[in-house]
Amino acid sequence: MRWKGREQSDQVEDRRGRSAAPLVGGGIGTIIVALIAVALGADPAQVLSQLGATTAPGGAQTQNLDPEALEFVSVVLKDTEDVWTAEFKKRGLTYEKPKLVLFTGQVNSACGTASSAVGPFYCPGDKTIYLDTEFYSVLKDRLGAPGEFARAYVIAHEVGHHVQNLLGTMDQVNAQRKRIPEVEFNKLSVRLELQADYYAGAWAHHAERTKDILDPKDLEDAIRAAEAIGDDTLQKQSQGHIVPDAFTHGTSDQRMRWFNKGWESGRLEDGDTFRASRL
Repeated sequence: MRWKGREQSDQVEDRRGRSAAPLVGGGIGTIIVALIAVALGADPAQVLSQLGATTAPGGAQTQNLDPEALEFVSVVLKDTEDVWTAEFKKRGLTYEKPKLVLFTGQVNSACGTASSAVGPFYCPGDKTIYLDTEFYSVLKDRLGAPGEFARAYVIAHEVGHHVQNLLGTMDQVNAQRKRIPEVEFNKLSVRLELQADYYAGAWAHHAERTKDILDPKDLEDAIRAAEAIGDDTLQKQSQGHIVPDAFTHGTSDQRMRWFNKGWESGRLEDGDTFRASRL
């Protein structure tokens, strides 16, 4: 992926090294086990406790902070800003840029306190994406999805949730949380996540055409990342079998398919997963 030396977003805040309560005693292995458990609906704090991981009440971080990671994230976020600003303008809308916070260990957000174990997430309450770049090591070493564009896909997916928030889709889905059974809400959650995958693909479509950012293997890297974090793949890794009623993000095939649909189309209107008869 061609990103070095390009324009960066001014919406990135680097909190690495000053997290409220960094995780100790677990490392990447603990994080990935907890990440899989969270994907299946478990409480990350409970999972970490069972694994023997603890949180430290403050103290210095020992992680070596990588300035290149900050630059990379800032460039990718700027690309998403440019694409979605243009796409919203075409529709007579104004795109509000999200914030992106880099952290280590644990972070406070408008959605509450979260640890690295939950993976990257978007909080609609403060319109902010939270990312511990340690997740990129998990993606590469534990989930078998290396490559810079795989990392960019992670950011673009979370920005996709921001797009859903601005368009009101996220509120419509969340309004159903207490009105329908959990199994039915999980199905809505899958459609929400697959639409965010579609928006990530749509971003790639426009970014490539306007900025020529991709190398030959980049698209393959992003699709491999989508495959690695499918509900069925994570369930097989964690428990040896799959439970479709517990899916909240979609299968590997579904996540790859909707990202690819976004890549091929680039149109917001073609990403209506809620009306799709086939996911």
